[in-house]
Amino acid sequence: MRIKSELKAMVREFWSLSNRTRRLDDTVLQLEETIQRIDRTVGSLPDGAGLTAQMEQALAPRLNEIAAQSAQAAGYGAMLHHHVLDAMERSLLLSGRMASRSLPRFQRIRNLAEVEFKVFSQWGEDGIIDWLAAHVPVPNTRFVEFGVENFREANCRFLLMNRNWRGLVMDGSEDHMRALRSERLYWMHDLTAVPAFITAENINDLLDGNGFGGPLGILSVDIDGNDYWVWKAVTAVDPAIVICEYNPILGDTRPVVVPYDPSFTRFAAHHSGLYFGASIAALRHLAEQRGYEFLGTNSNGINAFFVRHDLAHSVLPYLEEIKAFPSRHRDSRDAEGCLSYTAGVDRFALIGDMPVVDVATGETLTLRKIGKPYSDAWLAEMT
Repeated sequence: MRIKSELKAMVREFWSLSNRTRRLDDTVLQLEETIQRIDRTVGSLPDGAGLTAQMEQALAPRLNEIAAQSAQAAGYGAMLHHHVLDAMERSLLLSGRMASRSLPRFQRIRNLAEVEFKVFSQWGEDGIIDWLAAHVPVPNTRFVEFGVENFREANCRFLLMNRNWRGLVMDGSEDHMRALRSERLYWMHDLTAVPAFITAENINDLLDGNGFGGPLGILSVDIDGNDYWVWKAVTAVDPAIVICEYNPILGDTRPVVVPYDPSFTRFAAHHSGLYFGASIAALRHLAEQRGYEFLGTNSNGINAFFVRHDLAHSVLPYLEEIKAFPSRHRDSRDAEGCLSYTAGVDRFALIGDMPVVDVATGETLTLRKIGKPYSDAWLAEMT
């Protein structure tokens, strides 16, 4: 309650400051307009230049005073903005901790969706990860997550701040990593931020080179493209838990992935942004090959969760069902890059002519040639 009241007080002060700053700006504009009118009038007089100089000299102290007040207000506004953001993050973290404590521990739940909550994750992954961290005997409290942008919205940020894990995060944008390194969070926690465009060829060097080789608590893969191929290539770490994004548009009946291209980017591959990654069946196929047990997905149909076979006994008894969810989100783009809000099976039709690889058979085919990409259960939930 104290954080909430402080946040409300800061917001009120911020708006009061904004109003004072706006009034100062209006005064400056009025003075500038007045000076321009006087300039036009005085400029036509015989000694206009001298009068203008005298006028500017007379007004200079007032203009300097206003400039100083504006600079002070701007500095105070920036400081207040920082405090507001800090209070909001503290409030979010406190709410997350309360949600964490309310999760069922060592009790049966229906599926992973039952323990979802969102603090910093895009959907409900914060709750699922917190629940898994409380049940799985991880070898250490280290995580690796890549495809994080600036880490403001990520799978492992709450894990870092709530449980004080140590982490390595990577993203293809130097600007995103620079922004993260400038945050207070970066010195308050043991976090390494590395700008890198992740490929199957460089992932192991990046993991080893940044001191994160060997046993690992959590590996989180979300790069909107070569997720399957990169996870398949990983040998430098041995994670207890793996989180990997899947593409629900590709269906749940065939283990298909986009062909590997080290320079793959989602919207360059297809304007809709729907052609990327791997189907949930493909990730389950890879997980079995790599020695992992599938635990389920979040309810929005984005991220799949796996635990190493030798640790599965710590969590499987508490899951009544292992469920992969389809998605209902409508983030498709048209050819101009604008949201088109395509829904349901129409999303599949948009990319029907694009090639995929069946990882079980090695066959390359177009999506349209998959006779039935969605199970009856998925179709029922999508329509």
